[in-house]
Amino acid sequence: MTIDDPKASGAEPPASEIPAAPETLAQPETPARAEPPPALTGTEPPLIDRAETPASDDFRMPLLEHLKELRGRLIRCVIAIGLGFAVAYFGADWLFAALTWPLHAAAHGRTVLLIGTGVGEAFFTKIKVALIAGLFIASPAVFYEIWKFVAPGLYEAERRMAMPFVIFASIFFIAGGYFCWAVVFKIGYAFFLSQYESIGVTPTIRISEYLAFSAKLLIAFAITFEMPIFAFFLTRIGMIDYSMMISYFRYAILAIFVVAVALTPPDMISPFLLAIPLLLLYGLSIGVSYFFRTEQSEKAATASTS
Repeated sequence: MTIDDPKASGAEPPASEIPAAPETLAQPETPARAEPPPALTGTEPPLIDRAETPASDDFRMPLLEHLKELRGRLIRCVIAIGLGFAVAYFGADWLFAALTWPLHAAAHGRTVLLIGTGVGEAFFTKIKVALIAGLFIASPAVFYEIWKFVAPGLYEAERRMAMPFVIFASIFFIAGGYFCWAVVFKIGYAFFLSQYESIGVTPTIRISEYLAFSAKLLIAFAITFEMPIFAFFLTRIGMIDYSMMISYFRYAILAIFVVAVALTPPDMISPFLLAIPLLLLYGLSIGVSYFFRTEQSEKAATASTS
């Protein structure tokens, strides 16, 4: 019996029939030796940026900073008004004569007596008159401080409007006081004096009461004459537009009469003397908003009408 299997016979198979040896298995690469950490020199940036980590005073510190800045602005305003007061006090006699001129002009030759009932009433009247005049003298500095307080919240292009804002705000502030002195006082005092005449009583008015009444009207008109200025700047920064002011006209009428009643003395004629110019100023503000409208406000107005 012939054995064909070489393994069984013990003979080695030919070299051509010997299977090739399997390739050597790939050995795992030895990890590279880690480089030692660089020596610390003390100039490296911190691993944790503490500027980006939330602090417990994130909401408190900005408020405190704003309050500190507001305090500084108010102190500067008080100093400016004090300097204006010092200048106006030297002409307090002339200023008081000018303040009482509308009353005598409205009397049309009738007897009107201004009296003082206190020992120091004349002195304190001069101080109050100088203080009111000092406010008008210092109005450019006051408006400048107001602008500097709100300027950090504006864009760079809007911050460049500081000088136009100060100039026109001061002009309208003074114009409001002058309009009250030259027009409103004559109309109002003529009406009040006619009521004395109708009952046959000679008006005898305390100078402190007259000054309080006049000062309240002067300040009210001076502030409300700022309406076109605020309309201009609010339009330029895109907060309002002329179409919105027109649509809210009926609500503006109500608000104007409420403000007129709140700012004027408690009588029947003074609120109307303030409300009528305010309505005219609101109409002027609409025109200002339309004339100085921006592209964004024009697009918003077009979208609202379409």
